[in-house]
Amino acid sequence: MLLSQESYKKIDRELAKYPANQKQSAVMAALAIAQDEKGWLAPETQQDVADYLGMPAIAVQEVATFYNMFNTRPVGKHKISVCTNLPCALSGGVGAAEHLKQKLGIGFRETTADGMFTLIEGECMGACGDAPVMLVNNKRMCSWMSGEKIDALLEELKK
Repeated sequence: MLLSQESYKKIDRELAKYPANQKQSAVMAALAIAQDEKGWLAPETQQDVADYLGMPAIAVQEVATFYNMFNTRPVGKHKISVCTNLPCALSGGVGAAEHLKQKLGIGFRETTADGMFTLIEGECMGACGDAPVMLVNNKRMCSWMSGEKIDALLEELKK
C-alpha cells in the first residue's frame, strides 16, 4: 500500500456513498485524495488506486489522463492553471498567461527551476464573466487577474 492510512480512510468514506458492487464510482475522489497526499499520480499510485477499488489499472489511467486536474507527472508546489478558452482569451486570458510566462520564465506544462510553480493552460472553469481566471492547485479560483493581481498572487505563494 502506497498511501497513508488516513488517505485510505478518506477513500473508504467516498466508497460508502456507492453500492458495494460499484466501487469504481469513487475513482475520481480516490485519485484526488491520492494526489493530495503524493502531489502527483505516478503509475504505481494509479495502480494502487486501481487495486484498492478493484478495477483495471487502465481504467484508472484513462480517468487520470482525461481530466487536467490530475497530475500524471511531477508538478511544482503551486500548479497555476490559466483559462485560455475563447471567452477568457477575449477577456484577457491570453495576456494573463503571457504575463505569467514572463514573470516565471517558463511556458505551459513547464515547472520553474526551483520547483515552486508549474503553469498549465486550463479548460473552461465556468467563470467567463470573471476573466481572466486562474485556478491554483485545483482548489483556489482567482478572478479578474490583472498584472498587478498576478504579481501579488505570486508573491503570496512564494511565502
